[in-house]
Amino acid sequence: MQPYFLPYIGYFQLISEVDTFVVYDNIKYTKKGWINRNRLLLNGMDSVFSLPLASASDFLDIRDRAVSSDFDRAKLLNQFKGAYAKAPEFRNVFPWLSDLVNHGENNLFEYLFQAILGVRSLLELQTEVVRSSTIEVDPALSGKDRVLATCRALGATVYVNPIGGLDLYDRVEFRNHRLDLRFLRSGPVQYSQFGGDFVPSLSIVDVLMFNPIPEVQKHVRQSYEAL
Repeated sequence: MQPYFLPYIGYFQLISEVDTFVVYDNIKYTKKGWINRNRLLLNGMDSVFSLPLASASDFLDIRDRAVSSDFDRAKLLNQFKGAYAKAPEFRNVFPWLSDLVNHGENNLFEYLFQAILGVRSLLELQTEVVRSSTIEVDPALSGKDRVLATCRALGATVYVNPIGGLDLYDRVEFRNHRLDLRFLRSGPVQYSQFGGDFVPSLSIVDVLMFNPIPEVQKHVRQSYEAL
C-alpha cells in the first residue's frame, strides 16, 4: 500500500490481517490522493487536515519529497484539539497524538512511516511493516506486475488487498503465480460522535477519540472479513 497520513481504520485492519505489510516508498507521489491528508470530524461534518509539502518535481518518488519547512505542528494539533477536545477519549489520546505529530522528521515518507508505526504500536499489532525499497523488485514495474514481483521476493503464498481491488486483480491469474488472492472488506464500525449523525471513514484519530483503546483494538482485529 501507499503510505497515508493517519488513515482510516480499514488500513490498520489490513495490517492486522497479514504477516508482512509492505509500504511503498519508491513510487511516485500523487497529488490528488490521500498520502499527506485525511479527514476529521468538525462541527458534525468531515473536514480535511493535511501536511504541507515543500515544492518539488511531480516526478519524484514519495521518499524524495519533504514536508514543508513552514509546517506548523502546533497548528495541526490545535486543529485536532478544536475538533475533539470534548470527545470522551481526548485526554487519553491527545498526548500520544502530540508525540506523533511533533516527530522531527521532515522527509515525507519517513514522517508518514513513523506515524503508521506509531498507530501499529498503540493498537498492539505484531505485523512486520517494511519499506518497498528494501525488497529486491524492479522499481520500473507497476500495478499488478509489481505486486506479483513483491510477493515472489517475499516468498508469499497469500496476497491480501482491500475490497476495491476486486476490479483490479483476477484470482485465476494470481493462482497461476501460486498465490491465493484475498480481499478485505471492512465491516460497519459505527459509534457515537457527539450524538450527531455518524460520519464514516474518517481518520483513525476519530475512532480513537470516541472509543477506548481496547475497543479500537477489537474493531481492528475483528470488524472485517477476508473474502
